[in-house]
Amino acid sequence: MADKGMITGQHMTAVLPPLFAPDAQTAERVVEFFTAQIRNPNTRKAYLRATGAFASWCDAQGLAALSQVRPIHVATYIEGLRSSIATPSVKLQLAAIRMLFDWLVVGQIVPTNPAHSVRGPKHVVKKGKTSVLSAEEARDLIDAIEIDAPLGLRDRALIGIMVYTFGRVGAVINMRVEDVYVQGRRTWVRLHEKGGKRHEMPCHHNLEEYIEAYMQGAGIAADAKGFLFRTSRGRTGQLSERPMTQPDVYRMIGRRAVNAGVRTKVCCHSFRATGITEYLRNGGKLEVAQQMANHESARTTGLYDRRNDQISLDEVERILI
Repeated sequence: MADKGMITGQHMTAVLPPLFAPDAQTAERVVEFFTAQIRNPNTRKAYLRATGAFASWCDAQGLAALSQVRPIHVATYIEGLRSSIATPSVKLQLAAIRMLFDWLVVGQIVPTNPAHSVRGPKHVVKKGKTSVLSAEEARDLIDAIEIDAPLGLRDRALIGIMVYTFGRVGAVINMRVEDVYVQGRRTWVRLHEKGGKRHEMPCHHNLEEYIEAYMQGAGIAADAKGFLFRTSRGRTGQLSERPMTQPDVYRMIGRRAVNAGVRTKVCCHSFRATGITEYLRNGGKLEVAQQMANHESARTTGLYDRRNDQISLDEVERILI
């Protein structure tokens, strides 16, 4: 299947593998699954790749029709993946196949879901893999940003939002200028999270300063509908009207970390994890952190909690050799 950022029903129908397009009715139902049922673009792309890979495998096994696919085929496919990709990726593959067949069952395309009875591999995660900065490293990185030009003001404000609101980078780069507003004499920000959810947070006093300085210094305060965080025009240092992308932010963070002498490998998600860890380390409550991070469960928030890293380090230093 195609792996495109923008997907149209007509385009998808043209590139569906034969397994999922034996007739117009089936093809239309499959297209509906990816265009109407799955709204998150990242999930859509991942599920497109997963189901496309499964269709290719079925073709190699001589399974030309959906009615031929049995639980043993799905189980064999999933078992084969375990030797080549990580367990979380295997679980994603199975979830994509299972959800698509569920959709086809509801649409009366197939009578049963062959993936329904297939059990995926167990995977228990107690600690996330995202790298976390110490409070000192985060402070050094922010303080090292030159703020005598719009780009520096932009980068400081962007990193500040991810740290102080626990915002996902995808939600931050989609912000408009109007998503910064005053309420009760305090600056608030509005994040547009996954699933169309709006998440509003009051600003930490540092973040309030960063945002105000950026909007005034960049001259964008009056452009309510414009994107808040914008790319630069070549090497001019002037901001364009186009929004930054996640790769743009990743590259910017890498440059800023190098300039600040931060040796911890950082990514866009590091600041979210850093903010949550420091909040909890300073007496914050997990259930409140969950609300601030807009997580569905406290267990997810707990994956970002790295307070025990410091405990482990203190214990290691007891080895006096």
